[in-house]
Amino acid sequence: MEQAVFNVLSELEMRDERERMQNVPVGERILALNPDAAKLLYITALSANAKNIVEVGTNRGYSTIWLALVARKTGGKVTTCEIDPAKATEAQSYFEKAGLSDYIEVLVGDARETLRKFDTPVDLLFIDAVKGQYETYFDVMYKQLRVGSLVIADNAVSHGDALLDYIMYVQNHPNLESVTVPIGSGLEITIKARE
Repeated sequence: MEQAVFNVLSELEMRDERERMQNVPVGERILALNPDAAKLLYITALSANAKNIVEVGTNRGYSTIWLALVARKTGGKVTTCEIDPAKATEAQSYFEKAGLSDYIEVLVGDARETLRKFDTPVDLLFIDAVKGQYETYFDVMYKQLRVGSLVIADNAVSHGDALLDYIMYVQNHPNLESVTVPIGSGLEITIKARE
């Protein structure tokens, strides 16, 4: 990992830790993905040779940077959705500092709407946004998932109650195989196994 990327990831990790220790309100915090979960996301995306990557919930772009590292290696792109224009702008500055902005497209607005126009097959969908909307985000993107596509959702353990409907949905869907991995806040890792 080159120095510019390492520096930005470290800055975001330290900011996340500092804001948690200072009890900054959730709506104002950076809420970065757990570093171990981010590495698992990166390894999983890389092993799947993911080119067309969609992320729901950019926040300040920590997980986006990990996904962009994959896109750079595979010749792909990350399309990331952020409802808050200020967060999207701040994330864009981090992408530029990391030298990865060429691999990232930021869609500002409600992902339930912005992704309805997305018509490219998706290799990997990462969901880390409003907990009660995971199933809706998934449904909006389902038609773009091909056999072998991955869906990874954060907070499957830390917000298990809020995500119970989503987890039950993907674990019981006839075309999917899914497992909860207790790393970080918990990742629900799903693959579209059948049409």
